[in-house]
Amino acid sequence: MNIDIYFAIAGFLLLLCVFANKVSDRFGIPSLLLFLGLGMLTGVDGIGKINFQDSRLTNYVGTLALIFILFNGGLITKWNNVRPILIRGSILATVGVFLTALFLFIGAYYIIQLPFEIALLLSVIVSSTDAPAVFSALRSSGICISTKDKSLIEFESASNDPMAVFLTMAALAAITEPQISGSFFIGFFLRQMFIGIILGIALGRLAAYTLQKARIPYPGLYPVYGISIAFLIYSLTQLSGGSGIMAVYIGGIVVGNNAFLYRRHLMRFNDSLAWIMQICMFLMLGLLVNPHELTSVMPAGFACSLFLMIVARPAAVFTCLFRSEYTIKDQLIISCAGLKGAVPVILATYPLMRGVDNAVYIFNLIFFLVIISVLFQGKTLPLLVNYLEKKNPTLEETPPPQPEQPEKKSWFSLNIFKKSADN
Repeated sequence: MNIDIYFAIAGFLLLLCVFANKVSDRFGIPSLLLFLGLGMLTGVDGIGKINFQDSRLTNYVGTLALIFILFNGGLITKWNNVRPILIRGSILATVGVFLTALFLFIGAYYIIQLPFEIALLLSVIVSSTDAPAVFSALRSSGICISTKDKSLIEFESASNDPMAVFLTMAALAAITEPQISGSFFIGFFLRQMFIGIILGIALGRLAAYTLQKARIPYPGLYPVYGISIAFLIYSLTQLSGGSGIMAVYIGGIVVGNNAFLYRRHLMRFNDSLAWIMQICMFLMLGLLVNPHELTSVMPAGFACSLFLMIVARPAAVFTCLFRSEYTIKDQLIISCAGLKGAVPVILATYPLMRGVDNAVYIFNLIFFLVIISVLFQGKTLPLLVNYLEKKNPTLEETPPPQPEQPEKKSWFSLNIFKKSADN
């Protein structure tokens, strides 16, 4: 096919995705689901008839997209909002993910009676909350929740991917290489988390310091600088044996909480880039799936989706937030905000790449579960928030007013500028 035709198709699809957001706002359909639908419509079972089956390329593009989506998520995260929820958010991002996987495995294997390997891979792959889906739901549906809840949900969704990746790699290794010991997995996880956090902070501070000192004369070069540091933070951390996904999010927080020239220009560009990456990622994931194959996974997919949303996720959240400052209302909202999205589908490409038995079935099952999660939870989260606010106003006590305190400087801030250089 002529390359110009591919360019025309790409431009037309991107244009449709732009206007798909208007459809999303008007009818309340999550935009991510529309992007997936457009990809499926273009695929081999749709009107486009494009036969795309490259799981490895999809994995690479998905990883590239996650780098910039999470970096942008870090840039717009205010450290003063994250600091109070750091401990609970970290528990949810690690223990919460493990408990979600454990509870879902019990339900999928013992109740729904899926084969052991399928139940194991399914439970670990969909155990994390998806950052692109959560960011999109919270910022495009007009949900009004407290800053405390929103900060916890966003921090958990952006920082729990390393745990899901670790559990997925461990499950694949246990299936394909059963001779590997458990101590290897524990050491691997601790190394990933420790190096990811340390390099995320160190490289983020170095990037912010360079921005403040260099004073690049051309505004158009600041977005180029942002792309370069996102690539470097991720790649250097991965090469050092750490979690690049964790590092790039933390690095984004560090950079975003410092003042530098043309800061607003850089932030707006990264927001646009995150949208482009999100659209491309979901379009490609939609292309990869064959809709006619989803019919075979529908019964198990519905059962696993309901068990995940009603039992596994709430049980994990309530366990991790037991005896915390979060009320029952808060915990219900956080439980419902455990949307699934692109990350589980990207992780589902690993069994395809490894040639695991029933890999296609696992991929289709996870894809169907993601569709149900985005559609059902994306639609019910605003309704749940409104219901709890109207029917249960006493579940969360309003704290007494506090006297105004001078704003504390974030320890992320390098304090090189006396005045903000937010141009």
